[in-house]
Amino acid sequence: MSDAPLAEKILVVIGGTTGLGLSAARAMLAAGARGVVVTGRNPASATAAAEVLGTGGVTLAGNAVDPAHAPAAIALAREKFGGFDGLYHVAGGSGRRLGDGPLHELTDEGLRATLELNLHSIMLSNRAALRQLLADGRGGAILNMGSVLGWSPSREFFATHAYAAAKAAIVGFTKSAAAYYAPHNVRLNVLAPALVETPMARRAAGDERILKFIATKQPLDGGRIGRPEDCDGAAVYLLSDAARFVTGQVLAVDGGWSVSEGQMPPT
Repeated sequence: MSDAPLAEKILVVIGGTTGLGLSAARAMLAAGARGVVVTGRNPASATAAAEVLGTGGVTLAGNAVDPAHAPAAIALAREKFGGFDGLYHVAGGSGRRLGDGPLHELTDEGLRATLELNLHSIMLSNRAALRQLLADGRGGAILNMGSVLGWSPSREFFATHAYAAAKAAIVGFTKSAAAYYAPHNVRLNVLAPALVETPMARRAAGDERILKFIATKQPLDGGRIGRPEDCDGAAVYLLSDAARFVTGQVLAVDGGWSVSEGQMPPT
């Protein structure tokens, strides 16, 4: 791999003003990207992210579930940096506070809001990216944020069934689109973390029983919650030309979650 795997790439990160997205945007610039546009719902976070990223980064405040949001971010990338090469969709989150949970407790609002936030927003951003990449005719890359909960559930601690359904659907959607757009040299892949220390994970990170479970469920590196930077290398790779022959794949960056039984702590 080149010392600058993303040399001259111009990328958009939907949901990039905090956590996994911001960490990835910094890694993209360090990997040689000419420019990165990052978006987020909170204007204050967008302002703070712009200071972190410096001249190579531009931020845009807005909601990923708005159909106009991703097109605006892509247009901004083209205006500020002169093109568009790829999209990383990170935006999403737990619907627990909105009514997600075990299916018999799932509220109508929890179902709607969780699917909108985690699945609809990805389809909207991917649609916008594909329209631009097809118009440009040079190919490109799309990376979608999944979760190991889409196929490897945790009954005791992470029983949010609408969220799991959305993350499973992201895999099917991405694979289907990858098959369709491969002849156009547009690649689509999924990055699927386990529990990572982000604003979304505050509940879990503050629960001693969950931390004891994670010590055996994510046993790599001493058994710990993931850090945003643990996912950066995978994101850079999948958006780079080093992955030019990779599409329709799911890469779990999960500390061993998918292959570990995990031991329930005593009550």
